[in-house]
Amino acid sequence: MPDGDVVATWNVPLHDKVHRIEFEHGTTTGKRVIRVDSKEILRRDWMFKLVGKEAFKVGDMKCTINVEALGTFAYEYSLDVNGKGFNKFKEEQNRKLHSWETNVNGVDWRVVLGE
Repeated sequence: MPDGDVVATWNVPLHDKVHRIEFEHGTTTGKRVIRVDSKEILRRDWMFKLVGKEAFKVGDMKCTINVEALGTFAYEYSLDVNGKGFNKFKEEQNRKLHSWETNVNGVDWRVVLGE
């Protein structure tokens, strides 16, 4: 289970389902942990370099988490999927899958039209 260092999460829509990606970043130790659908797929417990990229796959999609410094001990985290920024990838997937996300009474739902 996450131990409080989760700094970013993304919900990535693919053909089979929406996958949840969680990223932990220990800003003093450089620790990096990536989980996909609550399953740990990458762990680096001690890194001297606090910024950089971590590459991994979700299904057949190539993903990269980018860690960039914004200042002293401030970081920005972004996700690329198949070489595209997350928001652009998500827009394209939603068009391809004829789907959208909505919130009803505080619950997030994803609506997918069948073919």
